Amino acid sequence: MPVDFVFKDRAEESRLVKRRVFVAGVIVILLMSLVVLRLVYLQVLKHDHFITLSQNNRVKILPIPPIRGLIYSRDGVLLAENQPAFSLEIIPERVENLDVVIKELAGLISIQEEDINRFHRLLIEKRRFESVPLRYNLDELEVARFSVKKHLFPGVEVIARLYRRYPLKAETSHVIGYVGRIDDTDMSQLDTSNYLGTTHTGKFGVEKAYEDLLHGEVGYQQVEVNAQGRILRILERTPPEPGKNIYLTLDVSLQKVAADALQGKRGAIVAIDPNNGDVLALVSSPSFDPNPFVNGIDTKSYQELLESKATPLINRVLQGKYPPGSSIKPFFGIAALTFGVRQLNQETWCPGWYSLKGSEHRYRDWKKGGHGHMNLKNAITQSCDVYFYSLANDLGITRIHKVLTDFGFGSKTGIDISGEVPGLVPSAECKREVYHQPWFPGETLIAGIGQGSTLVTPIQLATATATLANHGKLISPHNRQVSIYDLSHWNEVINAMIDVVHGDRGTARQSGLNAPYKFAGKTGTAQVIGVAQDEQYKKEEIPEELQDHALFIAFAPADAPKIAVAIIVENGGSGSRSAAPIARQLFDHYLLNQHSDSG
Repeated sequence: MPVDFVFKDRAEESRLVKRRVFVAGVIVILLMSLVVLRLVYLQVLKHDHFITLSQNNRVKILPIPPIRGLIYSRDGVLLAENQPAFSLEIIPERVENLDVVIKELAGLISIQEEDINRFHRLLIEKRRFESVPLRYNLDELEVARFSVKKHLFPGVEVIARLYRRYPLKAETSHVIGYVGRIDDTDMSQLDTSNYLGTTHTGKFGVEKAYEDLLHGEVGYQQVEVNAQGRILRILERTPPEPGKNIYLTLDVSLQKVAADALQGKRGAIVAIDPNNGDVLALVSSPSFDPNPFVNGIDTKSYQELLESKATPLINRVLQGKYPPGSSIKPFFGIAALTFGVRQLNQETWCPGWYSLKGSEHRYRDWKKGGHGHMNLKNAITQSCDVYFYSLANDLGITRIHKVLTDFGFGSKTGIDISGEVPGLVPSAECKREVYHQPWFPGETLIAGIGQGSTLVTPIQLATATATLANHGKLISPHNRQVSIYDLSHWNEVINAMIDVVHGDRGTARQSGLNAPYKFAGKTGTAQVIGVAQDEQYKKEEIPEELQDHALFIAFAPADAPKIAVAIIVENGGSGSRSAAPIARQLFDHYLLNQHSDSG
């Protein structure tokens, strides 16, 4: 068979190769030109920018949180301090497997389930590059044990921090409050630039009210770090401005007397200097230890506090709303003389009950057989209900509402602790607006003895009592004057309140026995449940939580007041037996600087 021969064109192949070499060379030159241009762009044109980025990788700006200010009592007792302590903390972004690391750490240091649960809660609130505490208050042995193995735990550090501590614990918790870890709600209300590095803020009480003073101003330091983020040296430092120390008006020794008097009871005591409005003592019982709240109380303990029938977390002084009972009568006495519906010696007959005209319903007096003929002074001294039923009927609900609001009832006093509630002063207009119902004359009568829908707080009672002591000068909240009342009226009512304590027939005369000073007071008993007209109140047949509240308001010395108090003992029964003796203890301690068991 014939064979085909293929002849190569050497010249054409040579030209093809040259073209390919030329194209490749052009491409190489273009690529090299692009590289050179990029290098010129990066190293010349963007030199300053990348120098800055490089510097930022090497230099960090870190906040320095300020030291929180301390809280002292008026007599220099430390109420809130900063205690140094070590905590074991983890930076999440530097740890590959948190669960494994925590398990390994538990082999070195005691870590409880509540510590782990709290850590995971904080983990959600924090950013991954922020340090999250796992264990607080490590002892020296635990710190040493971890330090030996520290190289095995990248991203885990033992940090020395200052933590808030409350030395008097439950004794002052409702006044001082406590600090807690900053959450999202707090951050929405705080100046975030001033809280960089700060982990805690005031949650309530004085800690919250004076947060701006106590916190201080954040500082900064410029540090050089290595590739692992560890600080090599400090380049520049702007120190923080520590928070201000504050001194409260609280008298710690008097606070202790008040707290001891309510030990094992539910109730509230507040004592005020009527000359300037200083709060000398403020006790809500039962109370709680605020220290566990600082770094996050465990769920079980918190749930027990929430579910307790004794409601220890409630500040009864500011949030407790109680019928004032007979403690309201001196204020109606002022109104009676001012509006001219009673003369000083005008008498009302008390057979032990009172009825409205045209009605057979009887409003009973606490004294079954009645008090007989009663003028204003005797009615206050012996706490005659019938006199005040009659007085209330003649005053009418409009004037009752006016006199109570003039004394600050139904409004917040403006005390510098959050959570205060206004209470309630009834009126016909309010009932129509809220309940769409008319006001009945019988409601006016029971308002006249501090029952019905009238609700006051202990701080309101104390402030109103101080106003009585001051002959009408309201020391809180705006230092305004109850100017519609005549000076002589104050003296008459105060004299009647002195007889409550020192008179032969005063309802609190046992508490005034052998007192080396005179004080003015008024007992009160507020019903928790109603008793039918044909029934009798039998204390022994009524559960404790449904028994009457005991109240007492007083100030001393009567002629030159230095202290005014309001005392409520929940379900304590008679104000003369349960509340008035506590006032005597407070007065003896404050005025004589001694305890007394009299009364």
